[in-house]
Amino acid sequence: MPLHVEQRGSGSGPPVVLLHGFTQTARLWGPFGDDLAADHTLIGIDLPGHGGSDTVRADLPTAAGLVREAVISAIGADPCDLLGYSLGARVALHVVTATDLDVGHLMLVGGTGGIEDPVVRERRRQADEATAAALEESGDVESFIARWVRSPMFARLAGAAQPEERLRNTAAGLASSLRLAGTGTQEPLWDRLPSLAVPLLALAGTDDNRFAAHALRLAHAVPSGVASLIPGGGHAAHLAQPSLVARTVRHWLATTR
Repeated sequence: MPLHVEQRGSGSGPPVVLLHGFTQTARLWGPFGDDLAADHTLIGIDLPGHGGSDTVRADLPTAAGLVREAVISAIGADPCDLLGYSLGARVALHVVTATDLDVGHLMLVGGTGGIEDPVVRERRRQADEATAAALEESGDVESFIARWVRSPMFARLAGAAQPEERLRNTAAGLASSLRLAGTGTQEPLWDRLPSLAVPLLALAGTDDNRFAAHALRLAHAVPSGVASLIPGGGHAAHLAQPSLVARTVRHWLATTR
Protein backbone atom coordinates (compact mmCIF):
# COMPACT_ATOMS: atom_id res chain seq x y z
CA MET A 1 0.00 0.00 0.00
CA PRO A 2 1.46 3.44 -0.92
CA LEU A 3 2.17 6.10 1.65
CA HIS A 4 -0.06 9.16 1.87
CA VAL A 5 1.57 12.29 0.39
CA GLU A 6 0.65 15.97 0.78
CA GLN A 7 2.29 18.73 -1.27
CA ARG A 8 2.36 22.49 -0.66
CA GLY A 9 4.46 25.57 -1.31
CA SER A 10 6.44 26.45 -4.41
CA GLY A 11 10.03 27.05 -5.31
CA SER A 12 12.47 26.86 -8.20
CA GLY A 13 14.84 24.43 -6.53
CA PRO A 14 14.47 20.72 -5.73
CA PRO A 15 11.45 19.92 -3.54
CA VAL A 16 12.05 19.18 0.13
CA VAL A 17 10.67 15.84 1.30
CA LEU A 18 9.56 15.99 4.95
CA LEU A 19 9.50 12.89 7.16
CA HIS A 20 7.81 13.51 10.52
CA GLY A 21 8.37 12.13 14.01
CA PHE A 22 6.50 9.51 16.04
CA THR A 23 2.85 10.44 16.85
CA GLN A 24 2.97 13.17 14.18
CA THR A 25 1.76 13.43 10.56
CA ALA A 26 2.87 15.16 7.36
CA ARG A 27 0.84 18.20 8.46
CA LEU A 28 2.67 18.69 11.75
CA TRP A 29 5.56 21.00 10.85
CA GLY A 30 4.05 24.15 12.38
CA PRO A 31 5.46 27.61 11.63
CA PHE A 32 8.73 26.00 10.49
CA GLY A 33 6.91 24.28 7.62
CA ASP A 34 4.92 27.42 6.81
CA ASP A 35 8.15 29.43 6.63
CA LEU A 36 9.93 26.90 4.40
CA ALA A 37 6.90 26.60 2.09
CA ALA A 38 7.25 30.30 1.19
CA ASP A 39 10.08 29.49 -1.22
CA HIS A 40 10.27 25.68 -1.40
CA THR A 41 7.95 22.96 -2.63
CA LEU A 42 7.33 20.64 0.31
CA ILE A 43 6.46 16.96 -0.11
CA GLY A 44 5.06 15.78 3.23
CA ILE A 45 4.74 12.03 3.70
CA ASP A 46 2.68 10.23 6.35
CA LEU A 47 5.00 7.49 7.59
CA PRO A 48 3.73 3.92 8.18
CA GLY A 49 1.27 3.73 11.06
CA HIS A 50 0.53 7.46 10.96
CA GLY A 51 -2.14 9.74 9.48
CA GLY A 52 -3.22 8.71 6.01
CA SER A 53 -0.73 5.81 6.11
CA ASP A 54 -2.26 4.45 9.34
CA THR A 55 -2.84 0.95 7.99
CA VAL A 56 0.64 0.57 6.47
CA ARG A 57 2.95 -1.71 8.43
CA ALA A 58 6.69 -1.41 7.76
CA ASP A 59 10.06 -1.68 9.44
CA LEU A 60 12.73 0.95 8.76
CA PRO A 61 14.22 -0.56 5.57
CA THR A 62 10.74 -1.21 4.15
CA ALA A 63 9.60 2.29 5.12
CA ALA A 64 12.62 3.71 3.26
CA GLY A 65 11.58 1.84 0.13
CA LEU A 66 8.01 3.10 0.48
CA VAL A 67 9.29 6.68 0.84
CA ARG A 68 11.31 6.23 -2.35
CA GLU A 69 8.20 5.03 -4.18
CA ALA A 70 6.07 7.88 -2.81
CA VAL A 71 8.60 10.53 -3.84
CA ILE A 72 9.02 9.14 -7.35
CA SER A 73 5.25 8.94 -7.71
CA ALA A 74 5.00 12.61 -6.69
CA ILE A 75 7.90 14.17 -8.63
CA GLY A 76 9.27 11.49 -10.92
CA ALA A 77 13.01 10.87 -11.10
CA ASP A 78 13.91 14.50 -10.37
CA PRO A 79 16.29 15.14 -7.45
CA CYS A 80 14.95 16.14 -4.06
CA ASP A 81 16.23 17.24 -0.69
CA LEU A 82 15.31 15.16 2.36
CA LEU A 83 14.54 16.33 5.90
CA GLY A 84 13.68 13.86 8.65
CA TYR A 85 12.86 14.42 12.31
CA SER A 86 13.40 11.70 14.96
CA LEU A 87 11.50 8.70 13.55
CA GLY A 88 11.68 10.46 10.20
CA ALA A 89 15.44 10.86 10.63
CA ARG A 90 15.78 7.10 11.13
CA VAL A 91 13.83 6.50 7.94
CA ALA A 92 15.79 9.19 6.07
CA LEU A 93 19.12 7.55 6.95
CA HIS A 94 17.82 4.28 5.52
CA VAL A 95 16.67 6.11 2.38
CA VAL A 96 20.12 7.52 1.65
CA THR A 97 22.07 4.39 2.64
CA ALA A 98 19.84 1.69 1.11
CA THR A 99 17.82 3.13 -1.81
CA ASP A 100 18.65 4.85 -5.09
CA LEU A 101 16.45 7.91 -4.52
CA ASP A 102 18.21 10.99 -5.96
CA VAL A 103 18.78 13.01 -2.76
CA GLY A 104 20.82 16.20 -3.11
CA HIS A 105 20.86 17.28 0.54
CA LEU A 106 20.08 15.40 3.76
CA MET A 107 18.85 17.20 6.89
CA LEU A 108 18.27 15.42 10.19
CA VAL A 109 16.63 16.91 13.29
CA GLY A 110 17.07 14.79 16.41
CA GLY A 111 18.74 12.02 14.41
CA THR A 112 21.06 9.18 15.37
CA GLY A 113 23.03 6.45 13.66
CA GLY A 114 21.56 3.95 16.10
CA ILE A 115 22.29 2.25 19.41
CA GLU A 116 25.52 0.26 19.04
CA ASP A 117 25.40 -1.78 22.25
CA PRO A 118 23.17 -4.79 21.44
CA VAL A 119 22.11 -5.18 25.08
CA VAL A 120 21.02 -1.54 25.34
CA ARG A 121 19.33 -1.76 21.93
CA GLU A 122 17.35 -4.84 22.96
CA ARG A 123 16.36 -3.17 26.23
CA ARG A 124 14.98 -0.25 24.25
CA ARG A 125 13.14 -2.58 21.88
CA GLN A 126 11.51 -4.33 24.84
CA ALA A 127 10.51 -0.98 26.36
CA ASP A 128 8.90 0.06 23.08
CA GLU A 129 7.10 -3.29 22.88
CA ALA A 130 5.70 -2.78 26.38
CA THR A 131 4.54 0.73 25.46
CA ALA A 132 2.93 -0.56 22.26
CA ALA A 133 1.12 -3.36 24.09
CA ALA A 134 -0.22 -0.97 26.74
CA LEU A 135 -1.44 1.44 24.07
CA GLU A 136 -3.19 -1.34 22.18
CA GLU A 137 -4.81 -2.64 25.34
CA SER A 138 -6.15 0.75 26.40
CA GLY A 139 -6.90 2.11 22.94
CA ASP A 140 -6.75 5.56 24.53
CA VAL A 141 -4.80 7.60 22.00
CA GLU A 142 -5.77 10.93 23.57
CA SER A 143 -4.25 10.07 26.97
CA PHE A 144 -1.19 8.54 25.30
CA ILE A 145 -0.57 11.67 23.23
CA ALA A 146 -1.07 13.90 26.29
CA ARG A 147 1.57 11.93 28.21
CA TRP A 148 3.91 11.84 25.19
CA VAL A 149 4.00 15.60 24.65
CA ARG A 150 4.42 16.23 28.40
CA SER A 151 7.65 14.24 28.52
CA PRO A 152 10.85 16.20 29.33
CA MET A 153 12.06 15.87 25.72
CA PHE A 154 9.26 18.19 24.61
CA ALA A 155 9.27 20.66 27.50
CA ARG A 156 10.06 23.54 25.12
CA LEU A 157 7.08 22.99 22.83
CA ALA A 158 4.09 24.29 24.82
CA GLY A 159 1.37 25.06 22.22
CA ALA A 160 3.62 24.02 19.31
CA ALA A 161 3.02 20.34 20.09
CA GLN A 162 -0.27 20.42 18.12
CA PRO A 163 -1.90 17.52 20.02
CA GLU A 164 -5.11 17.85 17.98
CA GLU A 165 -3.27 16.89 14.77
CA ARG A 166 -1.62 13.94 16.52
CA LEU A 167 -5.09 12.63 17.41
CA ARG A 168 -5.58 11.70 13.74
CA ASN A 169 -3.44 8.68 14.59
CA THR A 170 -4.78 5.39 15.98
CA ALA A 171 -3.63 3.07 18.74
CA ALA A 172 -3.02 0.24 16.28
CA GLY A 173 -1.01 2.42 13.92
CA LEU A 174 1.18 3.96 16.61
CA ALA A 175 1.76 0.58 18.26
CA SER A 176 2.90 -0.88 14.95
CA SER A 177 5.31 2.01 14.42
CA LEU A 178 6.87 1.46 17.85
CA ARG A 179 7.25 -2.26 17.24
CA LEU A 180 8.60 -2.09 13.71
CA ALA A 181 10.45 1.23 13.50
CA GLY A 182 11.24 2.28 17.07
CA THR A 183 14.75 3.22 18.15
CA GLY A 184 15.39 -0.30 19.41
CA THR A 185 14.76 -1.78 15.96
CA GLN A 186 17.37 0.37 14.19
CA GLU A 187 20.47 -1.54 13.26
CA PRO A 188 23.44 0.83 13.76
CA LEU A 189 24.33 2.72 10.59
CA TRP A 190 27.42 4.53 11.87
CA ASP A 191 29.83 2.43 9.80
CA ARG A 192 28.00 3.36 6.56
CA LEU A 193 28.21 7.11 7.09
CA PRO A 194 31.86 7.68 6.00
CA SER A 195 30.91 6.54 2.49
CA LEU A 196 27.85 8.78 2.29
CA ALA A 197 28.24 11.21 -0.61
CA VAL A 198 25.20 13.34 0.25
CA PRO A 199 25.88 16.59 2.17
CA LEU A 200 24.41 16.36 5.68
CA LEU A 201 23.07 19.00 8.05
CA ALA A 202 22.57 17.50 11.53
CA LEU A 203 20.39 19.68 13.76
CA ALA A 204 19.59 19.33 17.45
CA GLY A 205 18.51 21.54 20.30
CA THR A 206 21.10 22.50 22.89
CA ASP A 207 18.72 21.27 25.62
CA ASP A 208 18.60 17.83 24.02
CA ASN A 209 21.99 16.67 25.27
CA ARG A 210 21.94 13.12 23.92
CA PHE A 211 20.85 14.09 20.42
CA ALA A 212 23.13 17.13 20.37
CA ALA A 213 25.99 14.67 20.84
CA HIS A 214 24.55 12.48 18.07
CA ALA A 215 24.34 15.50 15.75
CA LEU A 216 28.01 16.27 16.27
CA ARG A 217 28.97 12.64 15.71
CA LEU A 218 26.83 12.39 12.56
CA ALA A 219 28.43 15.53 11.12
CA HIS A 220 31.91 14.23 11.92
CA ALA A 221 31.19 10.84 10.31
CA VAL A 222 29.82 12.14 6.99
CA PRO A 223 32.49 13.64 4.68
CA SER A 224 30.29 16.63 3.78
CA GLY A 225 28.56 16.87 7.14
CA VAL A 226 27.97 19.86 9.41
CA ALA A 227 26.11 20.18 12.70
CA SER A 228 24.05 23.08 14.01
CA LEU A 229 22.94 23.17 17.64
CA ILE A 230 19.87 25.33 18.17
CA PRO A 231 19.90 27.44 21.37
CA GLY A 232 16.85 26.86 23.52
CA GLY A 233 15.65 23.96 21.40
CA GLY A 234 14.71 20.59 22.82
CA HIS A 235 14.25 17.37 20.87
CA ALA A 236 11.87 19.02 18.38
CA ALA A 237 14.06 22.06 17.74
CA HIS A 238 12.22 22.93 14.52
CA LEU A 239 8.96 23.31 16.45
CA ALA A 240 10.48 25.07 19.48
CA GLN A 241 12.60 27.49 17.42
CA PRO A 242 10.92 27.50 13.98
CA SER A 243 12.29 30.78 12.61
CA LEU A 244 15.89 30.02 13.58
CA VAL A 245 15.78 26.48 12.20
CA ALA A 246 14.11 27.66 8.97
CA ARG A 247 16.83 30.29 8.47
CA THR A 248 19.53 27.70 9.18
CA VAL A 249 18.05 25.19 6.74
CA ARG A 250 17.45 27.79 4.02
CA HIS A 251 21.00 29.18 4.28
CA TRP A 252 22.57 25.70 4.25
CA LEU A 253 20.57 24.59 1.23
CA ALA A 254 21.50 27.77 -0.64
CA THR A 255 25.22 27.55 0.09
CA THR A 256 25.94 23.80 0.01
CA ARG A 257 26.65 21.96 -3.20
